[in-house]
Amino acid sequence: MVQVYCRNSRTSGRYPEGTSLLQMLSDFDFEKPYPIVSAKVNNVSQGLKFRVYQSKDIEFLDVREPSGMRVYCRSLSFLLCKSAYDVFPGCKVYMEHPISGGYFCHLHKADESPLSDDDIKLLEARMKEIVASDMPFHRYDVQTDRAIREFRKRGYDDKVRLLESGGEPYTDYYTLGDTADYYYGKLVPSTGYLTVWGIQRYEDGMLLRVPDQSDPSRLAPSVAQPKTYSMFNEALRWNIIMGLSTVGDVNQACQQGRASELIQVAEALQEKKIVQIAEEIERRYHSEVPTRVVLITGPSSSGKTTFCKRLSIQLKACGLTPLSMSTDDYFVNRVDTPKLPDGSYDFDNFDTVDHALMESDIMKMLSGEEVDVPEYNFVTGLREYNGKKILLRPGCILLIEGIHALNPGLTSRIPEESKFKIFINTMTSTALDNHNWIPTSDNRLLRRIVRDYNKGAFSARESISNWPNVCAAEQKWIMPYQETADMMFNSAYLIEFAVLRNHAEPILRSVQKNCPEYSEAHRLLKFIHYFTPVPDKEIPQTSLLREFIG
Repeated sequence: MVQVYCRNSRTSGRYPEGTSLLQMLSDFDFEKPYPIVSAKVNNVSQGLKFRVYQSKDIEFLDVREPSGMRVYCRSLSFLLCKSAYDVFPGCKVYMEHPISGGYFCHLHKADESPLSDDDIKLLEARMKEIVASDMPFHRYDVQTDRAIREFRKRGYDDKVRLLESGGEPYTDYYTLGDTADYYYGKLVPSTGYLTVWGIQRYEDGMLLRVPDQSDPSRLAPSVAQPKTYSMFNEALRWNIIMGLSTVGDVNQACQQGRASELIQVAEALQEKKIVQIAEEIERRYHSEVPTRVVLITGPSSSGKTTFCKRLSIQLKACGLTPLSMSTDDYFVNRVDTPKLPDGSYDFDNFDTVDHALMESDIMKMLSGEEVDVPEYNFVTGLREYNGKKILLRPGCILLIEGIHALNPGLTSRIPEESKFKIFINTMTSTALDNHNWIPTSDNRLLRRIVRDYNKGAFSARESISNWPNVCAAEQKWIMPYQETADMMFNSAYLIEFAVLRNHAEPILRSVQKNCPEYSEAHRLLKFIHYFTPVPDKEIPQTSLLREFIG
């Protein structure tokens, strides 16, 4: 017999060795407003079919918890792929990236005919049939060579390349009926769990819609994001041209000695985009109603600081004189900072910035006045005037960087035609394989963990612990304004994870197994192991990546 402690109910039970989590679930009495889809076992994510052979701590999860949501969305992806293969034999499905409250995907039919509304209806009907049948997902743990043979037989070359380049002796894969697939995490026990989803036409593909994390009984709101979609498309187009659509492609290129070339191409692509942005700002500066203010924002660890420096260089090359300031310098004194319900300071709140004063100063600058600009002292929590002045002479353009830079309340009195708005994000366009997308936030989280640790600011555990609060603040204060940008900049780096692996691995291993943050550290460690490591010696000192790896 083994003893199991349930964190949800704070009670224990004894079970025969080999009892599954699913068999135990009904024995523990705790509130279950939504279906349980997975669990954490000793702080490691597991599926409900996981069998216990030693004493464990268990926490059951629904879709409101990020780990549970990932399990649900992976299972939905397999449901979609299985249904597509049943309805359109010989087709290929590409699960590409999250957008508009779901996941964008392409379906290429064997006859190469375009996807129609009737096709979507047929696909949806088959998905509903499979859900109604409560078809089980079966997991197999096999030697990697056997899994490679299985996927090669089925024509899944993307999975073959991923597994061949990974170097792992054993691999697990799943089946749903007669369809086999590979996923880098656990799935729900059966399709009957997948009751909340939707599928619709979207741009030149389709959108797989998923539950709202705050209320899993309904779909996440679908918001039009044409500019975000265009940025993803641009990155995907370059990946296809270079033959680097998946991690297996990138790994093989690195193993063939092409890492230096990929670094140079990644840098060139980013610099090309920065040049385009600078040239567009120059064009608007010389227009009938000149642009005088450039507003730059983006979520945490998107690379705003380095981007601003590189944009400034390109603006100088265009004959303009950039002058910079930050919304952070207009923070109210710390004692006046808004607070969260628990009494802690809400540093991400819009009212953390003295936006009335900041807008007044910008207006004075635009009218030709020289303005004393404050600098915020993060040690004392006070706004100070240390002699910094800004005067917008002819040829000067003002760059304002900060998380609230695109919030319309910050510059409401400044004419729209005088402003140029830039949104920076990390839109990871390379997938693990055709069915496993890489969450865009993982890119930024790994950057933040490495940077915080190297600067001695926070441990990996502290960075991971604070990340949900960071993301919640971004969704409230930053992301709603990304589609208002005049231009977007994708700061994701083609082989970034391969470079970050060497830095992140020892830092993540420092998170102890008995703390809640170990679950995320364990997941990230498994994730970065998919990438062939690349040393950072050839990363230029001006690279955006240097902001994080030093």
